[in-house]
Amino acid sequence: MAMWVFGYGSLIWKAGFPYDERVVGFIKDYRRVFYQGSTDHRGTPEFPGRTVTLEPAKGEVCWGAVYKITSKEDQLIALEHLEVREKQYDKKAYVDFFTDLTSSTPLISNVMVYIASADKKLNQNYLGPASLEEIAIQIVRAKGPSGPNREYLFKLENALIQIGCEDKHVRDLADEVRRILSLQGELID
Repeated sequence: MAMWVFGYGSLIWKAGFPYDERVVGFIKDYRRVFYQGSTDHRGTPEFPGRTVTLEPAKGEVCWGAVYKITSKEDQLIALEHLEVREKQYDKKAYVDFFTDLTSSTPLISNVMVYIASADKKLNQNYLGPASLEEIAIQIVRAKGPSGPNREYLFKLENALIQIGCEDKHVRDLADEVRRILSLQGELID
């Protein structure tokens, strides 16, 4: 049986594991938010970056991509990779995946997705909501072993544009980061 994994952040542009098929689409009743702290990839324990997680949001959709992994060997490779990569995400959920906004029937059911919950007892890196400016300032300043936090934001913005998705939260945040960088006289990567 095939395993399906939904990516809504960096998995959209960089899977990092072997897969048989990639399909662009969305899940329902969730929205993408920059509420998760990153102390291992895009920040440090002293100065965490911000990455996306999913937040329940009735009536909203979150666009991304699913990856189909068929062979047992590739499934093990993917799970080993994801358990390290997504280790700061404390919850796995199984969701329905759609490609048609007018359809009530999912294209694929039981798609695995990693989520960073808001429960600080289970997820010590959860940062939660803040103003757009506060989140942007944190993203401008943070960098970690995987690179500057702003690079993550700009790659996500570009990946969403490439799949034809308009995500207001991501766009507004990227615009605010660009505004701050221009005020600081920095070149935007």
